[in-house]
Amino acid sequence: MATAATDTLIVTCASCAAPNRVPRDRIGRGGTCGRCKSALFSGAPVTLTSANFDAHAARADLPLLVDFWASWCGPCRQMAPAFQAAAIQLEPWIRLGKLDTEAERAIAGRYGIQSIPTMILFRKGKEVARQSGAMSERAIVDWARGALR
Repeated sequence: MATAATDTLIVTCASCAAPNRVPRDRIGRGGTCGRCKSALFSGAPVTLTSANFDAHAARADLPLLVDFWASWCGPCRQMAPAFQAAAIQLEPWIRLGKLDTEAERAIAGRYGIQSIPTMILFRKGKEVARQSGAMSERAIVDWARGALR
């Protein structure tokens, strides 16, 4: 018999970072945040900051794929549209987020980011996989799905 813990997932709101319980069998239908009423999924990466990073990376049940980037980085800017397109394919089962390493140096330092772009896939706060260098949309999707198998 399934328990309530296995029947629901904690999904962090992309807008206000509030935790929301979503029935596992309804995750594909989207839903809205109980606090701010924003859509829980938008098909776009979440902007990650020190204020919301842990809510998405450690407290949510969804895996989090983070693009560590900087505005001055050519390969980062080149990969941005592919990462955006990957969000459409991977949500609602994987949350995608972008973290500006210049604005959030402490978080980048916590994970030892030495080259960008670097993507890290987290599950319940733990690093599952890491990949450096720009990738195409298909490569991002395949890599993320493969890392979670």
